[in-house]
Amino acid sequence: MQFRIGFELTYSCTQPTPMIAILGVHHSRVSDLIRPDYLVTRPALPLRGYRDGFGNWCNRLLLPAGRTTFSTDALIEDSGLPDPVDFDAQQHLVQDLPEEALGYLLGSRYCETDRFYDIAWRQFGQVPSGWARVQAISDFVHRHIAFGYEHANPTKTAWDAYQQGRGVCRDYAHLAITLCRCLNMPARYCTGYLGDVGTPQPWGAGDFAGWFEVYLGGQWHTFDPRNNARRIGRVLIARGRDAADVAITTSFGLATLESFRVWMDESQPEALAA
Repeated sequence: MQFRIGFELTYSCTQPTPMIAILGVHHSRVSDLIRPDYLVTRPALPLRGYRDGFGNWCNRLLLPAGRTTFSTDALIEDSGLPDPVDFDAQQHLVQDLPEEALGYLLGSRYCETDRFYDIAWRQFGQVPSGWARVQAISDFVHRHIAFGYEHANPTKTAWDAYQQGRGVCRDYAHLAITLCRCLNMPARYCTGYLGDVGTPQPWGAGDFAGWFEVYLGGQWHTFDPRNNARRIGRVLIARGRDAADVAITTSFGLATLESFRVWMDESQPEALAA
């Protein structure tokens, strides 16, 4: 199965403004790209690429005063299968975890573990450990938070989402990540494209999605409490401790987002001939 993926973002600045952008397909999926996701800017700007501490591909650039548009339009091959499941995946003892997973047990900017330990153990301590416990957390978060773009807030933490009971996909992920960490399961935040294939129509406007991964049974597994379903066509862009590590853009000065379009549509193979 092939998907056309891409975006067009326009920012307005009153003066030259440095920015970091994390918008490219993650290196783990680059080999699936049929048409590369080159980042194009209008006006044309020099880009300096680097990998951050989580392995994500980042670009540094200096936006001029006025409007700047970022865009890409790529084709990617996908298995067409839903997110994999492993009901037998077991939780590791902390002393048996690999060192690279330990940082994902700790609190972070949007995931205040210190406020949730009692809640997490009271709510999920009796649930069998491993996959079943993570799924119970996803079920709880899916029921507890009401979705709505009007509830988006860049300063909202897991505690805020828990108290308010409303939010967007990143808030679902932050709450689930926090609860997992409190129960000694490493959990990390993911952002990327998520298609609507296999879900009822009508489909909403395109957007980037947030979900999370948990380390069980010697590998990382995908969970999505916002949708609480195994979805088709998930394309990773970046991973980190929480959304602060994987913001699509970070500006060092005022940069106003004036327009925002994201797409992920199923594409027929004959489209390659165009």
